[in-house]
Amino acid sequence: MVIDSKVLFYRAFANFMRVAVVTGANRGIGNFWTSKLIDDGWKVYAGFRNNLDGLEIIENKNLVPIQLDVTDNNSITNFSSKIEENIDLLINNAGVPDGRWRSIEEIDDEWALEVININSLGPVRMVRSLYTKLKGENLTKVIMISSLMGSIDDCKMGRSYAYRASKTALNMFAVSMKKECFNDNISFLILHPGWVKTRMGGDGAPVEVEDSVKGMMDLVERHTLEDSGKFLSFDGEEINW
Repeated sequence: MVIDSKVLFYRAFANFMRVAVVTGANRGIGNFWTSKLIDDGWKVYAGFRNNLDGLEIIENKNLVPIQLDVTDNNSITNFSSKIEENIDLLINNAGVPDGRWRSIEEIDDEWALEVININSLGPVRMVRSLYTKLKGENLTKVIMISSLMGSIDDCKMGRSYAYRASKTALNMFAVSMKKECFNDNISFLILHPGWVKTRMGGDGAPVEVEDSVKGMMDLVERHTLEDSGKFLSFDGEEINW
């Protein structure tokens, strides 16, 4: 039987298509990441907590939207079970702000714990659940969407207690995990996306989401295993811990 050369090409292309997972993919930075990856030929498993939002307007067979709550291990297990391939890129983007409490007396400890649960432990749960699909002969890159507010060195104004603590904890989780994951060809990159003009960042934010994601994508493309654990701004500047 003779197989058409075009069929062979598309089979080979399918076998080598890069696979990404994006959490919080339905809006803001995560949605723009998803759109750009799809445009660049990736297959994207896109996690959304409640509503599809911006995922509804991305019409592409390589987009696989799946409901995902990063605080719920059953939800994460269900999400992971639907991924058939090894993963080349995991973008831990899902996150929430805190209450912007103006004083220590105003801190809501239940909400503070929820912020840490989502922003710090959510990405750890994702890495743990997907680990067998992350490790392999080829380099897999795990991106932690952190914040300059997670830098202890940069904490000049204080406040935003839970959000700052959650991102600092996320950074430490990433640096700790890189030690264990190095021999499995899993590399971690911690990124500050900038103060981005999204629903979370507000209209007064100075950075357009397109510029933020483009900068981060360039850093991801250049990232190597030897760079694992670096903390960088979207513009490439290294951030002090």
